[in-house]
Amino acid sequence: MSASPALRYLRDYVAIPSVNPMRRTDLDPEIVGERRYAEHLRRQLEGLRLDVELVGPPDRPSVIAVAEAEGARETLVVASHLDTVPVDGMEIEPFDPRLDAGRLYGRGSCDTKAGMAGAVAALERVLADGGLARNVVLVGEADEELGSLGIRDVLSALRREPDWLVATEPTSLRVVTRHKGVVHTRISAAGRACHASEPAGGSNAIVALARAALALDQLGRRVSERRDERLGAATLSIGVIGGGSAPNIVPDQAWLLIDHRLLPGEDEHSVREEVLEALAAAGLQDLSVDWCRLEKPPLHTPDEHPGARAVAAAVRAAGGTVELAGAAFGTDAGVAAAAGIPGVVFGPGGIAQAHTAREFVEADQVERAQAVFEALFRGAE
Repeated sequence: MSASPALRYLRDYVAIPSVNPMRRTDLDPEIVGERRYAEHLRRQLEGLRLDVELVGPPDRPSVIAVAEAEGARETLVVASHLDTVPVDGMEIEPFDPRLDAGRLYGRGSCDTKAGMAGAVAALERVLADGGLARNVVLVGEADEELGSLGIRDVLSALRREPDWLVATEPTSLRVVTRHKGVVHTRISAAGRACHASEPAGGSNAIVALARAALALDQLGRRVSERRDERLGAATLSIGVIGGGSAPNIVPDQAWLLIDHRLLPGEDEHSVREEVLEALAAAGLQDLSVDWCRLEKPPLHTPDEHPGARAVAAAVRAAGGTVELAGAAFGTDAGVAAAAGIPGVVFGPGGIAQAHTAREFVEADQVERAQAVFEALFRGAE
């Protein structure tokens, strides 16, 4: 039996590398960047006679495609990010999509090219029979996996003010109205270099940073005591550490990166203050907070918002069961909401399969997502 349109498109998308460089310089340039995928989508969506443009930097563009419904008074944005995380340590061929036992494997299959495939296949079918009831702005944004630069490019370029947004992320087809925010912080330690044969003549930045890491680990335990009834606990995790130049030199510099998952009401300013207080309480010196960046604001859309009700109605129209939920991960829906465009998160695949060595998505979820998007585009209420 031949694959459905959504699964065919998903195979095409997974086969196109679109790895986010994640501030790294050691990745193969042949797989880095969203341009190849963006250009593929532009050609495909122009084939549906949509008004399509690429926005943002040439090497990392985002896609905006507009489908207008005659007489429609509501404009919906469906945003599905183009980038994937890197492929280090993968146990499958990342860009050779394979359908096996009801699962499609490959980097980005779950997070989140499946969402784009379902939305494009749905829009194609609805346009073909003239059933479009809402104006739809289909967006493929760059850099969601790190700094959300793409969605900011898109929001600056939109020619009309949308009413609300759906971010396609792996929610297992649940309607997510709340999620945590994301702040990344870099802390550095300054030391004094000397020959390693006489280390007392220097000051070891790595040792100083190790003490800071222990203090931050304790802070993480305290942070996790803050909870939201739907989102669970706030979190703090040390994700990357580096420093030094050679084993026979006492290091004069070291640094680490923190990932902090925020609850509604927290922001980068509260994170910075908390980190500085923890370092000071531990009596640590020669440390600095280089930067503290809000990558993605928390999302807190009321369950009764018209966008949440519309997606829930589309799920029911497609034969599904509605589950309103929260998510621990951040998305570009939080960025859009902070810019005044409320939204929800919905898509095929489970977050437990995203970013993994054997990333996959359940094929039936991709097809069910297509059915939900069809109902949404047709104005199911």
